[in-house]
Order: sequence, then structure tokens, then C-alpha cells
Amino acid sequence: MAKHREAHRTQRIGWLRAAVLGANDGIVSTGSLLIGVAAAQTTHDQILVTGVAGLVAGSMSMAAGEYVSVASQKDTQQADIAREREELASDPEHEHEELAGIYARRGLERGLAREVAVQLMKKDALGAHMRDELGISETVTANPLQAALTSAATFAAGAALPLAAAAFAPAELRVGAIAVCSLLFLGTLGGISARTGGAPTLTAALRVTVWGAVAMAFTALVGSLLRVNLG
Repeated sequence: MAKHREAHRTQRIGWLRAAVLGANDGIVSTGSLLIGVAAAQTTHDQILVTGVAGLVAGSMSMAAGEYVSVASQKDTQQADIAREREELASDPEHEHEELAGIYARRGLERGLAREVAVQLMKKDALGAHMRDELGISETVTANPLQAALTSAATFAAGAALPLAAAAFAPAELRVGAIAVCSLLFLGTLGGISARTGGAPTLTAALRVTVWGAVAMAFTALVGSLLRVNLG
């Protein structure tokens, strides 16, 4: 008899979210920045300096933002766990009834719910309450450093793609080349991330491509207006 194996993707949520957000932001923000600067008729060197500065600043900003955000989430989780540990020590009977009530609301008969709560709390009371009362498990536990490093690295990788297009495209085609390459990269990223997470590929690709196009269009408009007003 063949062994049944299930492949779940929940454990990928933490790093996948940070990676997708970082790469997506790197492509959109840097591509839009380069298009806006190029539309203002700046020189090739000025465009590249702006792009590199945007890449470095964006990577550091993403790292700092993700670290602070996820660290705050982790602090909240740790505070909830500490409170639950105190409640288990001071009033275990109430905590047992609370856990049994959770299982009863999920469909177990009351007597069976109490027995399940007894068995689980006997083995790992805090773990049972973390999982079933607080919704905290190893797969969703916040990791600030992992999120910060992932966001910084993927932002830089994403930003490097439109920057490469700006570096090698002819001057007369630069804006179009940056836009087309950025949108292709966005669509590809959306498809890959959706496939990795088990979501519909086409929907995700279209979603990020459309919003990326909107951002670049607005930035190009601003760059054109600045060229007219400052020219």
C-alpha cells in the first residue's frame, strides 16, 4: 500500500510574504522612479545614479520596516504566551474548560471535548492553548531577522531588473524598455509566487502587472510635467 503524503505550503507563509513583497516593491518603486526620471529628460548617468540610490535606500527601508513590524508582532505573541502561561499556573481548571469549549464549538460532543482537552493538556498544556486558543504555531511564529534579510535581498534583486534595462536601453527607447521589462518581471514574479503558494497563477500575475502599470503611468506623467515646467 502506497504511503499517503500531503504537501502543505503553510510553512512557507513567513518568508514567502517577505520575499514577494520585497521583490514586488523593488520592481515597482525602482521601475517607476527610473521612468519618472527618464521622462524628465535627464542624462543616462543621472538615471543610473538615481536608480542605484533608490535600490540601496529601498533595500534598507524594507529591511528596517519589516524588522520593526515583525518584531512588534513577535512581542505581541510573546506577551500572549506569557499571559497564557500565568493563567495555566493560577487557574488550570478554567483553562481546561476554556479549551474544551473551543473543541465543543468546533463540533465535538461536550464529554469528548473535555476528554480531548484533558489529554492534550496532559501532554503540553501551553502548546495546546497556543495553537487552539491563540492561533500561534511554529509555522506562523514571527521571525524579525528572517523577514528583514529576505525583504532587503529580494528588494535589491527586484530593483536590479529595471535598473539593468535602464543601463542598456538606447536613449530613445529607455522609458518604454524600462516599462515593458518591469511589467514582464512583475508578471513573472506574480506567477512564480502564486505557484509557490499554490494559488491561481494567472490571477496573481495579472494583479501585480496591472497595479505596476498604474504606478509607472503616474510616475511617467509626473516626470513629463516636471520636464515641461523646468525645461
